[in-house]
Amino acid sequence: MIIVLKPEATQADIAHISGKLKEKGLAVHISKGSERTIIGAIGDDRLLAELPLAIFPGVESVHKILQPFKLVSREFKKENTIIRFPNGVTIGGEEIQVMAGPCAVESDEQLLFVAERVKESGAKILRGGAFKPRTSPYTFQGLGETGLKHLSKAREKTGLLVITELMDPRDLDMVEEHTDIIQIGARNMQNFRLLSDVGRARKPVLLKRGLSATIKEFLMAAEYIASQGNQDIILCERGIRTFETMTRNTLDLNAVPVLKSLTHLPILVDPSHGTGRWDLVIPMAKAGIAAGADALMIEVHNNPEEAFSDGEESLTPENFERLMRECRKVASAVDRFIA
Repeated sequence: MIIVLKPEATQADIAHISGKLKEKGLAVHISKGSERTIIGAIGDDRLLAELPLAIFPGVESVHKILQPFKLVSREFKKENTIIRFPNGVTIGGEEIQVMAGPCAVESDEQLLFVAERVKESGAKILRGGAFKPRTSPYTFQGLGETGLKHLSKAREKTGLLVITELMDPRDLDMVEEHTDIIQIGARNMQNFRLLSDVGRARKPVLLKRGLSATIKEFLMAAEYIASQGNQDIILCERGIRTFETMTRNTLDLNAVPVLKSLTHLPILVDPSHGTGRWDLVIPMAKAGIAAGADALMIEVHNNPEEAFSDGEESLTPENFERLMRECRKVASAVDRFIA
């Protein structure tokens, strides 16, 4: 249920309504837009039967949310969510952000070299895996805490924001300390304990779509995070598993405008994992921007032939510079920009 307040509604009105909802055992989420404040009442609608919410002071209208995903739906919040960082970087506004870096953090020197090069080309967020979920237990699993420390050092030296993947709830505090955005990978999209834990975290969360997840399942996973209080969520389309074998995954660009119609959350496209081929990354990055993506995630490695993981889909710094140059043209054509 959403309660739309009048423009002149006071803090006392909000407190009064919220208090009544909490007395009924419902969770309360307040969303303040440019013109209206909306109160979301999450829980069993039958508990609202005895509350004449429409006549409460400050209430303009009351609506039932039809979608099973409540807090992340357009019904709950009409305006696009814009995630803001202390250094001025935003995700979800007119500017398209680019996250770039190696699939795995391999060494301090390697990470810093790539970080400096992607920053020169215009990226504002450094990606790099300290923990690597691999299909085989015998392949490189990441440097763990050492990798996180390398990320912190690169952030300190370059000023780039940092994003890395969290796999285990027990590592949450450590990951929060060293990163600005917590990534939940495709294999953990329905790890509900992990989703709930990052929902209580203080950092924005990037949620990747599962390998075979429907859009509804994807949004329900985001709802797990939002229901715990963290609504700074970025949804990542990173390709889904189909019968096609020419690419690693099938990058579902249909999902971008569909998600835009269903949710207020920003959408990111990952053409590196979406295709698994470095030669397809640039065209699919441009296609993602044209489809309406708010951000891109690109794998960049100084020497893809020697990469510990995903070298076949990684761009060299030179090719990344070309990607940024070409993507700026597409962004301009759809009335957006890449700084």
